[in-house]
Amino acid sequence: MDSLPDAIVQQILLHINNARDVVACNSVSKRWKDSMPYIRSLYFPRNSFDNHAGTDKPDNIVWKMISSIVQLEELVVYCPFSGAGLASWLSLIGPSLRHLELRMDNLIEHPTCYESPSKLSCIDAAKNLESLKLWGVLMTHSPKWDVFQNLWNLEIVGARMEDPALTDAIHACPNLTNLLLLGCEGVRSVSIDLPHLRQCKLDFYGVGNCSLSLTSPKIEVLEVQGCSWIRVRETNHLKNLSIANNAGRVYMVDFGKLEALEFLSIRGVQWCWDAIGNMLKWASEVKHLYMKVEFTGDFEALQPFPEIDFVEFFNGHPKLQKFDVHGAMFAALCQKNSLKYVESGFVIPCLEEVVITVRSPLNAEQKMSTLESLLKYGKNLKTLVLKILQMKSSHSSADDFFDEICRFTYMNRKIVRIE
Repeated sequence: MDSLPDAIVQQILLHINNARDVVACNSVSKRWKDSMPYIRSLYFPRNSFDNHAGTDKPDNIVWKMISSIVQLEELVVYCPFSGAGLASWLSLIGPSLRHLELRMDNLIEHPTCYESPSKLSCIDAAKNLESLKLWGVLMTHSPKWDVFQNLWNLEIVGARMEDPALTDAIHACPNLTNLLLLGCEGVRSVSIDLPHLRQCKLDFYGVGNCSLSLTSPKIEVLEVQGCSWIRVRETNHLKNLSIANNAGRVYMVDFGKLEALEFLSIRGVQWCWDAIGNMLKWASEVKHLYMKVEFTGDFEALQPFPEIDFVEFFNGHPKLQKFDVHGAMFAALCQKNSLKYVESGFVIPCLEEVVITVRSPLNAEQKMSTLESLLKYGKNLKTLVLKILQMKSSHSSADDFFDEICRFTYMNRKIVRIE
């Protein structure tokens, strides 16, 4: 290192961002110490001050380190801090800061959550942020933010929110291209209008009865968990769509044309059949379809899927390459009349991989007929995976059905396998 020019030494040391490592580098030599003010990123792990025995408070130590840096662009703080401490840091580095990640630790209601200035409102001092990531956030009141014109990425993980506060926070970030809200509790209804948004992942924790309205004409990737009513009208660029509701029911989905859709995943305990039918109709161009919905029914009573015509289903999804289907949907394709009218010349042109989870040995004959039809008409089928370990039945027919599955697998062992 001694033989290297100062510029090269600085470039190497730029890759050091852990606060403890920065302090250690300051002690190596005067040359290294003179290079440390030019680092661009600083990271304080959760345990940064676990064994701190000095008189200086952690907030002040962070402030001293930050004040020694010429132009800090990224700050990541996982260790505990106060609102006043955060305000003092951002007063120094706000104009230069581009990426900010904070473990807020105010999710549990406590007097410190209502300190002044609030941690959330302090962030407004970093006007030029491009990426903001927050962990453990209490957002029951609207943050005092102006507008983050340069912010393209907003991620909030683990939060308790009220609808108006979330709405105001999103309005303060009008140019987002990526929005991620994970484990957010308390949200009942959210309307998102972001013209540049391309990727959006929403995970609302609770009873699963949230409503979502999204207006983002450039949206390409959308994942939604915990909503019963979903409206997304501008979908010309949507390629990946995942909808799940593990706690409640999906009553209504309203999407525009899904002509660009390549991947669709629908999951949950219960969906209204209109919602399932509409999604399958709109997603006619899909290439990868994942379905794990256990029951249908418009009210509390859990109903099985209605019969689905095998030929009509695959004719309606001519580009389907991978089909991952669980219990109820597979059973619906295996009804007595599903293969009654197979037109001459019928083929499944693009299907290459099928993964089927079999949950019951009932209607074994129809299920075996459907499996054989997948091989017969899937001219390009390369893999058929049967998952039967979750099969729940003490019925004597289970053993016979398992024998049939094993025989079928052996006869088509180049394509079929059991998991």
